[in-house]
Amino acid sequence: MSKKLYKLILIVFIGCLIFSFFAFDLGKYLSLDYLQSQKQQLLSFKAQNLGLTAFIFFIIYILTTALSIPGATVLTLAAGFIFGVFHGTIIVSFASTIGATFAFLVSRFLLRDFVYDKFKDRFEKINKGVEKDGAFYLFSLRLIPVFPFFLINLAMGLTRIKTFTYFFVSQVGMLPATIVYVNAGTQLSEISSPKDILSFELALSFALIGIIPLFSKWFVRFLKSRKVMKQYKKPKSFDYNMVVIGAGSAGLVSAYIASAVKAKVALIEKHKMGGDCLNTGCVPSKAIIKSAKVMHQFNNSSKYGIDSLEAKTNFKSVMDRIKDVIKKIEPHDSVERYTSLGVECFQGDAEVLSPYEVKVNGKTLPTKNIVVSTGARPLVPNIPGLDKVDYLTSDNLWDITEQPKKLVILGGGPIGCELAQSFSRLGSDVTVIEMAPNIMGKEDKDVSTLIEDNFKKEGIKVLTNHKAESFEANKVICDHKGKKVEVEFDRVLVALGRKANVEGFGLEKLNIELSKTGTVVANEYLQTTNIPNIYVCGDVTGPYQFTHVASHQA
Repeated sequence: MSKKLYKLILIVFIGCLIFSFFAFDLGKYLSLDYLQSQKQQLLSFKAQNLGLTAFIFFIIYILTTALSIPGATVLTLAAGFIFGVFHGTIIVSFASTIGATFAFLVSRFLLRDFVYDKFKDRFEKINKGVEKDGAFYLFSLRLIPVFPFFLINLAMGLTRIKTFTYFFVSQVGMLPATIVYVNAGTQLSEISSPKDILSFELALSFALIGIIPLFSKWFVRFLKSRKVMKQYKKPKSFDYNMVVIGAGSAGLVSAYIASAVKAKVALIEKHKMGGDCLNTGCVPSKAIIKSAKVMHQFNNSSKYGIDSLEAKTNFKSVMDRIKDVIKKIEPHDSVERYTSLGVECFQGDAEVLSPYEVKVNGKTLPTKNIVVSTGARPLVPNIPGLDKVDYLTSDNLWDITEQPKKLVILGGGPIGCELAQSFSRLGSDVTVIEMAPNIMGKEDKDVSTLIEDNFKKEGIKVLTNHKAESFEANKVICDHKGKKVEVEFDRVLVALGRKANVEGFGLEKLNIELSKTGTVVANEYLQTTNIPNIYVCGDVTGPYQFTHVASHQA
């Protein structure tokens, strides 16, 4: 017979079994109520025919799991009160694994060729992953039942994992939960009155059912980290409990707290202590906003019953004041202060050699933990001609001493909007170019509309649905619904978001997982997903790139 005919016969056979199960309402025999009601008869039959009872139960369990019929959990509990913990566990362990393997083989026989023909390229990649870590992933899925077992049987049957490997790993992975459920079944058999429900043994059994997924999750994480860390040589001794890379908000708070609890901490910063918040972000931006607000109040003094006042912006003095504000706060984030707190500070480029070693200025620092708090930098798009323009970003904006007469700002997000209003109030002719339908697109529509209306009242030009396509001399050419629009400028500020600093200091060598947006992926404890003693916090991981979020994560 041909393979197609075999497949057809198998499909018809399985279909008849499943149809019979539902047509004759066989599911009622796999309910806890029914098994409880037949408890005495089952126990009497078992006492007289132990081998036959075990055989019948074994076959029923195999069929239930092989056909993915509801009732496997009830049967597992039933095994406890019919056969006891020891014998019940053995029967269920082998029956469930054999049934799962039958389902696995059926999936492989019926579906694999068809799926491979349709999705060959995708499954080649999947199979490479299965060859490398398939057994571990299967063990994780069996130990922590995130997905229904019948889906795992179906999916794994489509891969090239070996049948013996599938059988063995499935049996080991399902064993802890099997023991717990069988044990719970032994306690259910003891319920003869409502007060029995409150028994310590029953409560313990169900507590174990709740605890087993948590323990399993921890155990899988432990095995995974152990597997990863084995490839790195662990130093015989450590000079530091923690090495922190990056002295911005996240790095400073990490080092401060660790030092406060008497940890030995090294803090590495390649540029300026205080990071973006102090030097290019929160502090300077709020300082310029204050100056702009004072100018705005002068220009609108009549609203407050004050006769018109003459005010003139001294832009250089405004920028000097910003530098003075930064200098006043600098001592709080300085090397001297953190050294006095017990943190060993290094000025230089960090290089992560392994999960246990960081190199700086030619010196290797052995450490138990690493905190990556390298922050982010302004995102500069690859727009033709932009590289020929002396463009500004939130990093170098604070170095200018001459006020732009015509300032174009690319991006209508928080940074672009607050600087647009500030420079406009100080006297610049400002145009905001935003490719989306609204500025402040992450806010509610009412909020973005209110801000846009206020901007227009203050004389700020807002060009939404405009995409910057190229730069020529002192103008930017935009596409607006198919039409070309030219906007002149003498300075342009790029404020299109920020990009996490993840390259150039060794993370690439450790295969640290990155998100689609380029940030480091971390778990709920801010550990990197593959190396448990490397932590991340702040803009380098996100999801919110704010100083207070960075400090909270730290």
